[in-house]
Amino acid sequence: MNTPANSQPRTGARWLTQALEAEGVDTLFGYPGGTIMPFYDALVDSKLRHILVRHEQGAALAANGYARASGKVGVCVATSGPGASNLVTGIADAMLDSVPMICLTGQVGTPAMGTDAFQELDVFGITMPIIKHSFLVRKVDDLPEVVREAFRIAREGRPGPVLIDLPKDVQVADAWHLPPHRPDTVELPPSPSDAGLAEAVAAIAAAEKPVIYGGGGIALADAVDTFRAFVETTKIPTVLSLRGLGALPTGHPQLLGMLGMHGTRAANMAVQECDLLIVIGARFDDRATGKLAEFAPFARVIHLDADAYEISKLRTANIALPGDVAAGLRTLSAASSNCGNWTRRCAANRDKCAPRYDAPGKDIYAPALLKRLCEVADDDAIITSDVGQHQMWVAQHCRFSHPRNHLTSGALGTMGFGLPAAMGAQVACPDRQVILVCGDGGFMMNVQEMVTIARCQLPIKIVLLDNSTLGMVRQWQELFFAERYSEIDLSDNPDFTALAQVFGIPAKHVQARADIDDALADLLARPGPAMLHVTIDARANVWPLVPPNFANSTMLESNPAKQKTEAPNAIPA
Repeated sequence: MNTPANSQPRTGARWLTQALEAEGVDTLFGYPGGTIMPFYDALVDSKLRHILVRHEQGAALAANGYARASGKVGVCVATSGPGASNLVTGIADAMLDSVPMICLTGQVGTPAMGTDAFQELDVFGITMPIIKHSFLVRKVDDLPEVVREAFRIAREGRPGPVLIDLPKDVQVADAWHLPPHRPDTVELPPSPSDAGLAEAVAAIAAAEKPVIYGGGGIALADAVDTFRAFVETTKIPTVLSLRGLGALPTGHPQLLGMLGMHGTRAANMAVQECDLLIVIGARFDDRATGKLAEFAPFARVIHLDADAYEISKLRTANIALPGDVAAGLRTLSAASSNCGNWTRRCAANRDKCAPRYDAPGKDIYAPALLKRLCEVADDDAIITSDVGQHQMWVAQHCRFSHPRNHLTSGALGTMGFGLPAAMGAQVACPDRQVILVCGDGGFMMNVQEMVTIARCQLPIKIVLLDNSTLGMVRQWQELFFAERYSEIDLSDNPDFTALAQVFGIPAKHVQARADIDDALADLLARPGPAMLHVTIDARANVWPLVPPNFANSTMLESNPAKQKTEAPNAIPA
């Protein structure tokens, strides 16, 4: 079809930008290159905001953080070959943590595919194990169906990333004949069966020691309010997974804390003793269960989840409730629970085992610092963390009012996640306070995105905990490898304060706990991006700790060798 006079050519790329706008996309994170140039040319005339990152991994993780904070679909863009392959870690992270994303990649023209052309790479095949669905668009006429399906798949059921691979000739092809894009409807999962819900209500009424185990699926199902109503109606003691933190606000009377490897003693002991485990949107992850065969050994299991494949995958459910989590919780809220004595006992144990923050000495104690940070931060602040010891300290000691306020790489444990995820969260929520807590190891993995933060003047507040070591690896080598330390020394780190200032971001360095209050106040009061570089003890460990392949009742509070007990014979998983 001929192009109308006085108008830009309506290419496949231009049609795609209009389709993205129709899907409600407002921001893309990406990096241009040869085969994706037609799409970038079309962006010039679109309403879409594009954030130019400095590495494609930063684009994928920023889109990831945008989606986690907003609940909307995140979008990242890269060219073919190394551009596409650099997205892989961020795609895998989104897949394993159920984050809705669309990944747009350029591809060599269809006639050149399979010829080992310059920057040709089979990204469709590379990402197949780590993506919810992939599309290779072979002709421009396929674009409407592909885009409609891609967004529906990314959002529907258990969310996840979807790849659209775009050959260059498809992007430049004439698209005047294509209809305007209309988003597809997203169907909610059906409600759990009436019979199953009735059985669950009866089981709750009969239980003497019930425990609720909530996970990341609560927020994914937009069921936070119904989950809270269920807990508050039944008054059942509740534990949360790492991704479930915030489903109950920190300090809630029924909340015993996080369970698992670095969970609270009160949470782990309650689960080990309970006679009914009510699992809501959780998946029995190994870091939550410890030795699975000895997890909640006396409990019958009710399992409510939108993803039917998670039910009885690792632990057989006595009462299986696949379907709409919010709908299921509304019915379960009618259950009467007679566990007042048990609830009081669990609460007393929580109070007895509460962490202390009066560590001796003048050095900065990371848990106390993070507790204080949350006391002076906004109530609805979004906290992103990287991966390592500080990630667990954040989970243990920070305050969260909603799961979308705690952005962390759960299943994949991606070092380098925190900085770009904070960028995505700040773009998604420009009026919210976004705080990044990271370690010196993870910070350096995507440090180039400090340029992006400075250029976009994203008012992210960075708290960099610097122990000059790979802290979690060092801790495991201390405990489980007879203190045979191998390749964990980061004492040649740069001067992080000076480095931030080179990027154009003001920074301050603190080493004494007496300076913390003033330093945090100064950090949070600054109008733009800022960093607080905090020196902490390289020998500090995260406690408590359940050794790998041990039951959650086996919790260490310090090095077993120092307790004069035999160290567990465990190999890190």
